[in-house]
Amino acid sequence: MPKPSVPRMPKPSVPRMLGLPVARGLAAAVVGLALAPAAAHAGWLFPEKGGSPNADRIWTLYLLIFILATIVFVGVGGALLWAMVKFRARRGQVAAQIHGNTRLEIGWTVGAFLILVFITVFTFVTLPGIKNPPASDIDENGNPVAASANPLYASTDQPPPPAGTPSLNLRVDGQQYVWRYQYPEQDDTRVFSYVDMVVPVGITVTLDITADDVAHSWWIPKLGGKMDALPGYTNKTWFKIPLDAIAEGERQVVYDGQCAELCGRNHANMVARVIGMRLPDYEAWVQDKAAEIEQAQEQAAQTREQLQGGDE
Repeated sequence: MPKPSVPRMPKPSVPRMLGLPVARGLAAAVVGLALAPAAAHAGWLFPEKGGSPNADRIWTLYLLIFILATIVFVGVGGALLWAMVKFRARRGQVAAQIHGNTRLEIGWTVGAFLILVFITVFTFVTLPGIKNPPASDIDENGNPVAASANPLYASTDQPPPPAGTPSLNLRVDGQQYVWRYQYPEQDDTRVFSYVDMVVPVGITVTLDITADDVAHSWWIPKLGGKMDALPGYTNKTWFKIPLDAIAEGERQVVYDGQCAELCGRNHANMVARVIGMRLPDYEAWVQDKAAEIEQAQEQAAQTREQLQGGDE
C-alpha cells in the first residue's frame, strides 16, 4: 500500500519590504561611522603636519613613498588592463604560448631594486630629523636664536638635545584611562598635570613615555608619530612647536590627540591635548600649578590630622 504523501511546508523567508529598510539602515550606519570626526585622526590620505619639525619630515617621507607607490600601481594596473584588452580571447584565434622574457624579467627586477635603494637612502637621510631632537629656537630668556642643524646619523636610541641649549624633559605616564604629565620640580614641589600638557613654544620638548597598567600609545597627530607607552619600559620621543604657531592676539595654540592603542573599554575616552604657550605665559602657568599643588597638599595634610585627632 503506497504511503500517503506529506505536503512540504514552505521555508520561512524575510519579506523583501522588511529587508530593504534594514539594509538601508546598516548602510547609513556604516557611512555615518566612516564620516564621523574623531578626536585625533591622520587625515584622509596623509599624516598631519605643521605642529613640529619631525611631523613635517614624517609627512615628506610619507608623500615620497605615496607618489612612488602610485606610479608603480598605475604602471602595473595600466599594463594589466592594456594586456587584457589587446590580447582578449577572439573567435578563431589561438593564444600564443610564451615561455618567459629574459629582458622584461631583468628590467622589472632591476627597476624594483633601484626603487628600494632610493627609498632606503631617502629614509636614512630624513630619519635623523625625525629621531634626533634639535636645538631650541629660543634661549633661557626667551630670545630667538638660530637653531643648529641635526647631526646626520640615524639611531635607535634618541640622543639628548645639543648641549648648551635649553630644553624641557617631561615624563608621560599612561593610566587607564588618563594621561599624567610630570614636570621638573618647581621650588621643591613636583609639578604634574592630567590630560593637558602645557609647554613653551620654540623649546625642544623631550618625552619619557611609560605606562602603569597596560599598553597605551601617546599620539598627537600634528606633533609627530605615535609612541607606545608600555609598563616597565620607557620610550622616548620629542617635538618642538614653532614660535609662530601662536596667532597674533592669541595666548596659546592647542593640538588634540588620544590614546592610539586599545587599552580597555574606555579607550576611546583617553584623550590628550598639548597646549603651547609663549615662555613667560608658560612660566606663569608652572608657578600657578606649583602653588595649586602645594595648597592641595597642605589641605590634605590638615584633613589627615583632623581625622587622626578624631580617632584618638
